[in-house]
Amino acid sequence: MRSLFGAESQTNILESPLKIDPSRSPFIKERITVIFEGVSLQELLKQVSTLKVGETFKVMFVKNASAEETFENRRSIEREVGLEINGVADIRNPQRLFAVMNVNRRWVFGDYMKSESVWFRHQQKPHSYSTALSTRVARAVVNIAIPDPTGIKVIDPCCGIGTVLVEALSMGIDIVGSDNNPLILAGTRENIAHFGLSCEVKFIDMRDITNHYDVAIIDLPYNLCSVISPEEQLEMLQSARGIAKKVVVVTVEPIDEILIKAGFDIVDRAIAKKGVFSREVIVCK
Repeated sequence: MRSLFGAESQTNILESPLKIDPSRSPFIKERITVIFEGVSLQELLKQVSTLKVGETFKVMFVKNASAEETFENRRSIEREVGLEINGVADIRNPQRLFAVMNVNRRWVFGDYMKSESVWFRHQQKPHSYSTALSTRVARAVVNIAIPDPTGIKVIDPCCGIGTVLVEALSMGIDIVGSDNNPLILAGTRENIAHFGLSCEVKFIDMRDITNHYDVAIIDLPYNLCSVISPEEQLEMLQSARGIAKKVVVVTVEPIDEILIKAGFDIVDRAIAKKGVFSREVIVCK
């Protein structure tokens, strides 16, 4: 929420002037792009009656946990609103979806968009690591790193099997990957191609990268096959400091001292938990 919208909500509803595609995040269920609002349903209906729609449409009532309506009442409100719209309703295959909702002591009406679980489909990739980020967390990390992808160049210099790359590419983000383990890169490229995506993936140690990027996403190696010392972590992060303006680090152990020693300012952080296992996501500039 902080990264995408610059704000937080204490409820399951967030109001923002920013129009974010809900499918970008595993944590967004749906979006209403508000066209009309009123303090009462009757006031809203008057405004809706001015709307002319060239496509077939359907109206949905979106439930609000703090303003529960019965099933019968929800269907009744959908019909009332639908009858006011100048257009042709189609319950089965509408070309345009509208939503009506009672939120924060007012009624809103607008275009409705449901989130697609893109990250869930990406679980079915040909190759995976037990220690890799889940597709859900990887997608969230990408959103934290790149809230607005316009004109942004990104690198994942420890790309592993390509989980972050797939999520970023599926959102249209300009990203490249690299890793210093040549044994996995064929699988990385196959994972990316499996979803009809493509990007450059190089065999190179991140300490040897010379190109510059707007953002680097680094999931620090930690499994038994890639144990790295604090000195190596510092070298990697110092390299990242030199190649990217903004760095998002994913780590399973405390590294604040190393980040500060590498010249970073820590600007935000979060913890992703799975059972007793947790990863920290740290945003640095």
